[in-house]
This record gives sequence, structure tokens and C-alpha cells, in this order.
Amino acid sequence: MDSAAADLAAVWLTLELATVVTILLLIIGTPIAWWLARTCSALKGVVGAVVALPLVLPPTVIGFYLLIAMGPQGPVGQLTQSLGLGLLPFTFPGLVVASVFYSLPFVVQPIQNAFEAIGERPLEVAATLRAGPWDTFWSVAVPLARPGFITGAILALPIPSVNSASC
Repeated sequence: MDSAAADLAAVWLTLELATVVTILLLIIGTPIAWWLARTCSALKGVVGAVVALPLVLPPTVIGFYLLIAMGPQGPVGQLTQSLGLGLLPFTFPGLVVASVFYSLPFVVQPIQNAFEAIGERPLEVAATLRAGPWDTFWSVAVPLARPGFITGAILALPIPSVNSASC
């Protein structure tokens, strides 16, 4: 494989990873952000801390723990092997799992803040107009939280920085 083909393959892999991870993060992060914004549960602090964990741990530590968890002796590795899926480290699905875990707080926090900024009034108005919870969420909360979704989607992109000195 020549250099140009290798470069193109790397760009394609990055775009594919960014697309899959961003979609998954929006699907996974939205209900978590909604729950964190709306709940009064005692678990709110614990869930918020677990979601924010990648922000306080160095990336090398996160990578090490993910390799241990997804390796042949780890709980995730044993589960994937027993399901006949093989091991995740150094595979595209492993990249997706690691990127989703690492980027989760960058999606949840902006969306959570956007949901909290909506306040109670628009949701109460929707309820007085006989909108159910599902309809209120999709017709009122999501459109009003659009800036949080845009911010979260941009921050979710696992695109590495390019060092111009190496070009």
C-alpha cells in the first residue's frame, strides 16, 4: 500500500469512527442528560460523577483500564468472548467503545445544561395542552435544547489534532 492510499485509509477510518461515535453518543447521552437534568434522585451525584470520570482521569489511565476490562481476562472481554464476538482491543468496535466512554461527558454535560436551561414553564405549558411526556420531550424539550445538542455533537467528534510540524 503506497503512502497516499494509507493516508486515505486513515482519513476514511477517522471519518467512519467520528460518525459512528457521534451518533452513539447522542443516542446514549440524551437520556442520561435528560435524567440528570430532571431527577431529584439520590443517585444523581453518583451517575454524574461516573459520567464525568473521563474528565478527571488521564487518557493513558483510561486506556489502560479499558484494555484491562476488554482484554481476555477482563469482564468485558470474557463477556464478548462468551457471546462469540471475540476481543475488542485494537479493533474498530473497540475503538468505538473507548471513544464513546472517553467522550461521554463532552456530550452529556452540554445537553444536560441545555435541558436545565429550558426550565419548567415550557414543559408545564405543553402538559396543559394535553401533550404526553414523550410528545413534550420531542416537540418542546429537544427543539429548545438544540444548542446543547449541537455543542455536544461537535465536542463528541473523536478527531485527533494534526501536528503541522510533522507534515
